[in-house]
Amino acid sequence: MTVLVLLHLLVALLAVPAVRRWGSPGVLVTAVAPAAVVVWLCAVWAADGAGATRSETHPWAGSLGLDLAWHLDPLAALLALVVSAVGVLVLVYSAGYFAGAGEAAARRRTVPMLVAFAGAMLGLVLADDVVLLYVCWELTTVLSWLLVGQSGRSADERRSALHALLVTTAGGLALLVGVLLLAREAGTTRISALLAEPPPGGPAVTVAALLLLAGAVSKSALLPVTAWLPGAMVAPTPVSAYLHAAAMVKAGVYLVARFSPVFTDVPAWRVAAVAVGGATMVVGAWRALRQHDLKLVLAHGTVSELGFMVALLGSGLPTAQLAGAGLLVAHALFKSSLFMVAGAVDHVAGTRDLRELSGLHRPLRGLFVLSCLSAASMAGLPPTLGFVTHEAAFEAHVAALEEGGDPSAAVVLAVLVAGSVLTAAYSARFVHGAFGNRPGAPATEVHRPGAALVLPAAAGAVGGTVLGIAPGAVDALAARAVGLTDPDRYHVALWHGPTPALALSAVAVGGGALLFAARGAVARAQARATPRLADDLWRGRTQDVALRALERTGTRTTLLLQRGSLPQYVLVVALAFVAGPGTGLVLSLTGGAWPADWRLWDAPLQLPLVLVCLAAAVATAAVRDRRSAFLLVGVSGYALAGLFVVAGAPDLALTQALVESVTLAVAVLVLRRLPPRFAEPSGPGTAGPPRSLRLVAAVGSGAVAGLLAAVALGARQAGSLKELLTELAVSRGGGENVVDVVLVDVRAWDTFGEITVLTAAATGVASMVWLRRRTGRAPRLPEGADAPGARPSEDDLLPGPDATPSRAWLTGARGLPPARRSAVLEVAVRALFGVVLVLSVHLLLVGHQQPGGGFAAGLVAGLALFLRYLAGGRFELGEAARVDAGALLGAGLLVASLSGAVPLVLGGQVMQSAVVDVHLPVLGDLHLSTSMFFDVGVYLVVVATVLDVLRSLGAGVDEHAADDDEPSEDEPSGGEPPDGGGAGGVAPARGAGVGA
Repeated sequence: MTVLVLLHLLVALLAVPAVRRWGSPGVLVTAVAPAAVVVWLCAVWAADGAGATRSETHPWAGSLGLDLAWHLDPLAALLALVVSAVGVLVLVYSAGYFAGAGEAAARRRTVPMLVAFAGAMLGLVLADDVVLLYVCWELTTVLSWLLVGQSGRSADERRSALHALLVTTAGGLALLVGVLLLAREAGTTRISALLAEPPPGGPAVTVAALLLLAGAVSKSALLPVTAWLPGAMVAPTPVSAYLHAAAMVKAGVYLVARFSPVFTDVPAWRVAAVAVGGATMVVGAWRALRQHDLKLVLAHGTVSELGFMVALLGSGLPTAQLAGAGLLVAHALFKSSLFMVAGAVDHVAGTRDLRELSGLHRPLRGLFVLSCLSAASMAGLPPTLGFVTHEAAFEAHVAALEEGGDPSAAVVLAVLVAGSVLTAAYSARFVHGAFGNRPGAPATEVHRPGAALVLPAAAGAVGGTVLGIAPGAVDALAARAVGLTDPDRYHVALWHGPTPALALSAVAVGGGALLFAARGAVARAQARATPRLADDLWRGRTQDVALRALERTGTRTTLLLQRGSLPQYVLVVALAFVAGPGTGLVLSLTGGAWPADWRLWDAPLQLPLVLVCLAAAVATAAVRDRRSAFLLVGVSGYALAGLFVVAGAPDLALTQALVESVTLAVAVLVLRRLPPRFAEPSGPGTAGPPRSLRLVAAVGSGAVAGLLAAVALGARQAGSLKELLTELAVSRGGGENVVDVVLVDVRAWDTFGEITVLTAAATGVASMVWLRRRTGRAPRLPEGADAPGARPSEDDLLPGPDATPSRAWLTGARGLPPARRSAVLEVAVRALFGVVLVLSVHLLLVGHQQPGGGFAAGLVAGLALFLRYLAGGRFELGEAARVDAGALLGAGLLVASLSGAVPLVLGGQVMQSAVVDVHLPVLGDLHLSTSMFFDVGVYLVVVATVLDVLRSLGAGVDEHAADDDEPSEDEPSGGEPPDGGGAGGVAPARGAGVGA
């Protein structure tokens, strides 16, 4: 099962180049992932029957009792079949829907996320741990937000995506609290254990049940949060056919079906599920009768059908639950087929408005027949699967009414019949609106749809009809899914004889036909009968008002707390630190917590290094020149590196020194465009906090931090971990460098999170500079091009009477004016660049045994790139690194992710490493650890981050400066060259005075 989930992830990643290279045929290739799940399920059923079960567990967070636990039971198998089978159909349909050069961008954006969504849904239904279920639940939320929002260029897409995200995320938070509360009461997070031994009823379990139901309501768009699903119809039709007919909205239905056996003794669960589901069924169907967009008719119909399923599955009646499980399969078939028909009509006619469509039953005869079959199943007409499931639903409540005489059963039955009448009416409205003749209107001109648009819809329509004629397979799977094993139970079948349930089915269909026949009068009645508040609620207007109010509240809160002043933020944090931990420290010291033994230093060299560090810090606060301040900060950092050396931590010292070097390099890039001195605040309201308050905060926070460190060291009870860590690093991690082993092995999850944050930070910096498009490589100098006004310099010439230009030491440096070039610097950088890169690779390879590692090695490589940029400007950066920084960031994260996931596939734990000894003919014996692959990912991320910063704050600023300095048509062109000045060839800002 793990392999199947990871297969979806792999195919989603490979879908990007496949779709870009092969177009629509590449879309067909992506269907292999969900098709593999269908094949696997068929093999499991062939071997063990409809009641087959499988379990798979991989250790995750053992100390918390959490595992990557998968469990296949009949209910999970039924949902996995629906998700994967419809996923295959939708991906095949997408090949035709996104065909053509004009759909290339949408194809590349949508198809990979559809495959990833299928994988998330598969993980959700197979999860046997409530925490894992919640993780997959939120993955579907994020992916659906991306799929609905698409490119984000349309205001409707952004609004609808945000609406869906906020509603489903709020429901997800309710679900999280509910599952944690349920796990605490039951003493386990395993779903299979909860089903085997449900927790005893009580207030906490009741609250957990209602919170889980709230999560299901938000995901399945039930009352009162229904408006987000019709709004999401702005997404392309394949997204609607999959997410909002077969997959995402079924997550809430699955949650109700999964936990109904757990909450058997919780009356509030059954009452709330039936009440919310029944009300949603009627109101959703009522709203579907008012729509004019074919997709909106289906969207509101989907809301209605989801309410129907929740009412059946949450009722606690075995036959009703059987009908609900069967309806889940029927709905996936007919609703996905109808969405595909609507998309095909939109493709060939250019509109989905049923007021503009007319006479399509002749030119689109095939789609017309398919829509009739699917709509018949939706309306509950024989001989479809929808008919047999509707009849089973009626039979369950008729039997409950006859056996128990419960008046609530009569109310529920009346609601279900009323909802079915409305369902039959909007089913007829869809078919007639899409294919019927409008009086006085000419036939709509269309062209013939391709096979990829028709065949997937045909599979759903024909499948629903065939399974209605022979429902034995659905009966067996649905019965097992809801736990019915009694051979004398009710079986779904096409014919049970003249029963009250059959009569109610006839009433539903006949009533729907009458409503459709009187559709004009019904529309007028709806306009009069629907209250304004309810109409606004269902149109989403009321929820739009709530969303705008939420945005305004967030904006005002941000303006209140986030004033845009970094000194103010630091001051608040420092004062809070002094007032909070400082007060606790004073109270503890009065209680005798002072260290008994004050040791000022371990080595005499520590004292001068500390004094240098303190002096540099004080001087930094005192100087007004920006360059001096940054240099003094660097002095303090290098002194700290010296302290690490004296303390016997060369690895930390190396990393600290490299970080300081890169920080100074970035400071050089930033200082080029800033005034040389710190500006004094002037004007009313800009004075800021008084100097005395800042002094108190600075001295107080420093004193509290120092005293806290002393007290903590003096209160230490346990011995040193030095020997234990050293022994474990060798025996478990296969390396003698304790720091690197801890980073890439012991706490690899933390490191992975850190490089993810680093990637986000680099992306943010790049996005602020490249406002429109942050992808791409650093610019390269065109062949034979030179800077404007440039003349060959001596280092570009060969001696002799026929001197000709030779190859420059740095190719990109030819783009700089001669006055800005330095032959010595170019020669030195050309000579050192390769050596520094070799050094970085050496640090990467030996990092597990000696000082180094991926982070330090990446910083060294980044400094080499900075030297190239410093000597040759932005064009030389393009020559030195001919890769896209964003692609390199993604490659680093991918390598790190795969290095953690591969052990899981091989039967180990996530991020588990192994030690390998190999013998090479020339290099000899090598002692390697597989965690080196994770270190390679760290290396790539760090190099890409530095490259991204250089490209943004270096080459990007250069490009902006060149555009600003370029003379206009009315100005003479002889002035300062556009690429001159500063590090990398940028003219410094007025008064900056910063040269190379």
